[in-house]
Amino acid sequence: MTRTLAVVFAGFCAFLTLFATQPLLPAFEAIFHASKVAVSLTVTAGTFGVALAAPLIGTVADRLGRKRVIVWSAFLLAASTLLAATATTLPSLLFWRFLEGIFTPGVFAITIAYIQEEWAGAGAGSATAAYVTGTVLGGFTSRVTSGFLATHFNWQMSFVALGTLGLIGAAVLARWLPRERRFVRRSGETSTLSAALDHLRNRNLLATFFAGFCLLFSLLGSFTYITFYLSAPPFHLNSAELGSLFFVYLFGAMITPNAGRIIDRYGERLTSAVATASSLAGMLMTLSHVLWVVVSGLAFICAGVFVCQSCTNSYIGTAAKHNKALAVGLYVTFYYAGGSVGSSVSGYLWSLGGWPACVALFAGIQVLTILITTFGWDKMQPHISAAALPLTPD
Repeated sequence: MTRTLAVVFAGFCAFLTLFATQPLLPAFEAIFHASKVAVSLTVTAGTFGVALAAPLIGTVADRLGRKRVIVWSAFLLAASTLLAATATTLPSLLFWRFLEGIFTPGVFAITIAYIQEEWAGAGAGSATAAYVTGTVLGGFTSRVTSGFLATHFNWQMSFVALGTLGLIGAAVLARWLPRERRFVRRSGETSTLSAALDHLRNRNLLATFFAGFCLLFSLLGSFTYITFYLSAPPFHLNSAELGSLFFVYLFGAMITPNAGRIIDRYGERLTSAVATASSLAGMLMTLSHVLWVVVSGLAFICAGVFVCQSCTNSYIGTAAKHNKALAVGLYVTFYYAGGSVGSSVSGYLWSLGGWPACVALFAGIQVLTILITTFGWDKMQPHISAAALPLTPD
């Protein structure tokens, strides 16, 4: 139980700051006198940093061990968040946001590798789903906190609060997360480049990487530009109200643990297709001018993407035959590259046709996700239910 709670906490810390500026974007337009595309870079800068650092941190963790990298990355992530509160211009804020992205994979990617090794296939799907639940809770806390504090105090206070929470979280991880027991230190006989090329030649892994690209493309793009849609007529929502939208993440947090049992029983391919179809239906619901319908659509988007993310994370452990941390790092690179592209390209679609044009783009990406996982993944033997197998004692 202790290590499962630690994994949930690692997920919470990893996503406590990365998307904190989403409910602040309409306010940033006025504060920095910048365009929608320019202020959306406060989201893109972080995801771009993640995409750059992810493969490198996998190599570092293969040599130094899992817990050490996870804990130190959590501390550095919290420190860069606190420093972001000192920014006085948009470029300086973008710099600190980029550093937050650089440190995030040390928590995000390495925790996934930790799960795949320490659970060794016995309930890895359920453990991964527990981790994703933590990421959902972290993302929810991030947006709600930043939106509330920016409305009632100022946007800098949002970063102070989140950075302080991050420091507390890093300290808890240092104490609670068990040291890895099944990690085998790399001998250095195989170069990182050759191992990466081998992963890219693996058809199942390559499909997983592209599925990850599509997942964050649609999720980050939609939740970035929905704030502009809902801050305009007929909704007129302020930063605190926009932050409250992310209560829909709690719906995803309730659904995702059950996804672990479904993955363990039916496999990733079927679960992913059904989840993405649900997300697509939610995307179409956001075209409504009735707020409760839009919010319900966002809940379906969250639940679908989070379940599908559990599928892709779990499938990596099956498809990667070696260097799992590097495989996860490559996945994270594709995943956040998709988020970077989605949160920037969407701005140009917005200028052409507003929110409906963005929805058309995201819906097309979701259809592509279904095609990739259905035809790009081999049908693996369904996992044995985690409840039927004894786990290593905590």
